[in-house]
Amino acid sequence: MLSFFWLRCLLKMVKENIVVPEEILSFCCNGLQGSTSPPRAREPGEREEAPGAMASPSPTGNPTEVQMSQLVLPCHTNHRGELSTGQLLKWIDTAACLSAERHAGCPCVTASMDDIYFEHTISVGQVVNIKAKVNRAFNSSMEVGIQVSYEDLCSGKHCSICKAYATFVAQGPSGSKVKLKPLTPQTEEEKIEHSIAAERRRMRLVHKETLKDLLNRSPRETGTVSRSPGFQSQNSPDAHRLTSSFLGGVLGRGRAVTLFSSAAAELETRDGSAAVPAEKTRVESVELVLPPHANHQGNTFGGQIMAWMENVATIAASRLCHAHPTLRAIEMFHFRGPSQVGDRLVLKAIVNNAFKNSMEVGVCAEAYGQEMSVSRRHINSAFMTFVVLDQEGRPRTLPMVAPEPGDGVRRYREASARKKIRLDRKYVVSCKQTEVPLSVPWDQSNKVYLSYNNVSALKTLVAKANWALAREKEKVRMYTLEEDKFLSFRIEMSVRIAAGRAFSLLSDLRRRHEWDSHYASAELVQQVDNDDMIYHVVSQTLSHENKPQDFVILASRRKPCSKGDPYVVAFRSVTLPTHPASASFTRGETLCSGFCIWPESEETSKVAYYNQATPGYLNYVTTNVAGLSSNFCATFEACEKFLLKNKEDLIVRLQDL
Repeated sequence: MLSFFWLRCLLKMVKENIVVPEEILSFCCNGLQGSTSPPRAREPGEREEAPGAMASPSPTGNPTEVQMSQLVLPCHTNHRGELSTGQLLKWIDTAACLSAERHAGCPCVTASMDDIYFEHTISVGQVVNIKAKVNRAFNSSMEVGIQVSYEDLCSGKHCSICKAYATFVAQGPSGSKVKLKPLTPQTEEEKIEHSIAAERRRMRLVHKETLKDLLNRSPRETGTVSRSPGFQSQNSPDAHRLTSSFLGGVLGRGRAVTLFSSAAAELETRDGSAAVPAEKTRVESVELVLPPHANHQGNTFGGQIMAWMENVATIAASRLCHAHPTLRAIEMFHFRGPSQVGDRLVLKAIVNNAFKNSMEVGVCAEAYGQEMSVSRRHINSAFMTFVVLDQEGRPRTLPMVAPEPGDGVRRYREASARKKIRLDRKYVVSCKQTEVPLSVPWDQSNKVYLSYNNVSALKTLVAKANWALAREKEKVRMYTLEEDKFLSFRIEMSVRIAAGRAFSLLSDLRRRHEWDSHYASAELVQQVDNDDMIYHVVSQTLSHENKPQDFVILASRRKPCSKGDPYVVAFRSVTLPTHPASASFTRGETLCSGFCIWPESEETSKVAYYNQATPGYLNYVTTNVAGLSSNFCATFEACEKFLLKNKEDLIVRLQDL
């Protein structure tokens, strides 16, 4: 526990006859008492702690929560005796739909299913436990979070299978949309999911543009694709002092980090076998929608469509490798329209590209009403990633694919781009915050996911419980949060300025030096879009090398998604090729920091600043708690004066636009 660490530092200071101000003793002994680590939200792939089947929600729990337990029988499995992924998708969609309808109070249909990464297979006799609950309701759509685990009844073993997010739309009579009531989260985990749901929604909406943008920048060659450098990390030999600047939670030496591999492996490293024509993997199948395939509204059950799509995709993958493949990931399902009992569903699949150890299969579903009908309705499409495992469970090397001319070449290139996006998204979005390097390389392909990670990390910190009041000086309140390996600070006060105006002033780092004495300058080096900017910041604070520190910071801003949401300005370090570390500065880094601004009235708002520090710097914080606290408060008071001084000036400038 960090509390023991703080105590050891104090004892050491006493032994060394260091005079400890009463304020430090009071802060360390009282301010952090009871600041225990709250229960942490389980990460994807993390082993479940509680034994037995998932417990029923308490009467005061989330009213939308649905829990389903299914015993895997032979009729649910494939030839290996493992649960069919198609059957699992049916159960997932059923549980999610029940949760959505429990909140909406009316029929709901599946609009989309986000990417799913399957971490383990499930065998006959094991139990699948599915928990689904609504994370957030928007206007007529809602996000449902789904957690899937398996339970071995003989050994008592529990393990996570996957985590998924589905979007459902509430439907009234004749398919009309229904305005949903808002959902009020209760627990810390629910508050985090509720807050970040808005970011996931934003990411879904820009996914197509991200792919298009990457394709426009990718090389046109369809042959050998060169490999970019893999993940490399060079840790700094020492750490620099955490200053009391508002620059961020962590300041220190930069690390040369290259995160992401290229979209495809080097094809010339494969064996000398001839490439398999993609045409040989093509599959087309037709299904007649019967009453057992329909949901309670008469439309084809979304889970059934996804199961049929998984079936033809598996056949296409098998034709490439002449083996039984294992489904590892599914890229977003997007339902474009309904189909009904009596419709014919045409399912098509083809291997778009094969990498060294994985292949992407594209699959789509089209519907038509009568045998002689020539017009078909596009119902759904998805991209599935398969691997072939050897007897030791290791991925085998796969044959190369020769794309068809025309559309085949386009699909081949798009598959490489999607793999690049998938790796970026899985790394930046899905991994634990403690595993994210401080300065992540920024480029066009991962800009959406870095922005998501930047904002969601701050929102997660905001939603944490157990903040302890450490100091209150007039209107300024300072809180601390001691959790895992992090020590976080929150400084807040009410200011007589409208929230939107404070948001505009604080989100422009070029004006930061006007109120933060630790800022020497901030140059806007890249305007990513209206919400994201990259700045090169120079600090007044000198490092132990007696050089000024500099930072490359991504500033991500968000306006409220709905009533009750704050304005958000999040900061994190990134790496830009145009601004490498130089000998003139000591490169500093920030992991998670930023502002949240809540409207209190038309003319007042609560402004809060959050700052997260990592373990390497806690010893410096410990020896300067009083100075840090005092400096934070003084800087925040200067921030208030800046806001009040410039709010009218901002109004004039906005009117001139």
